[in-house]
Amino acid sequence: MKQLVVLSGKGGTGKTTVAAALVELAGRAMIADCDVEAPNLHLLLKPEITKSYTLNVSRKASIDPERCTRCGDCVEACRFEAIREFRVERHACEGCVLCARLCPAGAISMEEPEGTEVFMGETPYGEMVWARLAVGEEASGKVVSRVRMEAQAAAVEKGYQLLVIDGSPGIGCPVIASVTGADLALMVAEPTLSGRHDLLRALETAAFFRIPSLVCLNKCDINVEEAERIKEECASLGVEVVAEIPYLEELAEAARLCMTPLEVAEGEAARLLRRLHEKVMERIGLPASQKGTLH
Repeated sequence: MKQLVVLSGKGGTGKTTVAAALVELAGRAMIADCDVEAPNLHLLLKPEITKSYTLNVSRKASIDPERCTRCGDCVEACRFEAIREFRVERHACEGCVLCARLCPAGAISMEEPEGTEVFMGETPYGEMVWARLAVGEEASGKVVSRVRMEAQAAAVEKGYQLLVIDGSPGIGCPVIASVTGADLALMVAEPTLSGRHDLLRALETAAFFRIPSLVCLNKCDINVEEAERIKEECASLGVEVVAEIPYLEELAEAARLCMTPLEVAEGEAARLLRRLHEKVMERIGLPASQKGTLH
């Protein structure tokens, strides 16, 4: 099974639109939305939920006021400054358990907050796994790992040959959890100063994990000078820019209508997306006509 991860370095570049187009053109693939802090691929692919469960990936400290002697040991020890007035600020607690271990009165326990929801479903283009973080949940790297694990297990079990991963923006833990072990990273970038900066950081991250990268330059006509800089820097890094897609109203309209790109796009947009799909499949080692499953 080949694993393709779609990354962007920053939000708003059209990453999810491109990921949806690749899924659609693959015919049938396993799909994982690892952008767990802002999942939206399911809005385009509209999976029918077949299974869901609650996942607890972190714990928060809680102080029993009746047992607390207000000695202050926990306040002094907490390097996250999560304990104020002998109450735990849950948004600041990292769940390190140090306070519970130090408390001489045994007044501190660890509680699991409302869990993150993990979903599995069937789309017209293959099965999909995605998640919705619990309110205040920050352990998104662990949730991404779970989403990938579920998708990989289902792909192997059911004979999929392609797993498409919609990754998170940035270069933090969720991105690292998305990209490690992938066969290819497709970076979707926009030609802006911040877009170029964040693309280079994302390319460095992928290179660190020895994941080969390709670049899709989206909205390439909104800043021609930055587009040229991106192409020059990619050339200097030996990274191929496999697509240059201008700003196309029909792609924006597809996103607005919560539809996949090829449900709306025709003509130039469809041609460019199909060409992008062909080049990505060629690089990852699957034929462009690959349907993504052995069935």
